[in-house]
Amino acid sequence: MTNYRLLKNQAGFTLVQAIFILVVLALLGAAMVRLIGVQSSTSVMALQQARAYQAARSGLEWGAARAAIPANCNGAMTINGFQVAVICNSQNFTEGSGTYAVYSISATATFSVYGQPDFVSRTVQLRMR
Repeated sequence: MTNYRLLKNQAGFTLVQAIFILVVLALLGAAMVRLIGVQSSTSVMALQQARAYQAARSGLEWGAARAAIPANCNGAMTINGFQVAVICNSQNFTEGSGTYAVYSISATATFSVYGQPDFVSRTVQLRMR
């Protein structure tokens, strides 16, 4: 009879354990869903950063081609949704009997507006004679 009373007093304990396990599993599931979302957005942003770098490189090549003519190599353009600003400065040097110009070219590609979650910006620079 003593064993029967002991078991009767613990009758609801399994329900408490089951609810605890369900809560823990629900929290783990929610954490995994969030982790998958972060991982997905990270890969998308990595792709956007690579695209911004290539857009900036295109602007740099444009500026270098314009400087080689020589022409005004400052400018702004849109490449696949990226705003690209090209800034070019030149400085003349004299060496021996010759004078030559050295160009410093900088291209910045941006996507979206600063402070937005999809904002990306890349800047590349080049010096050429």
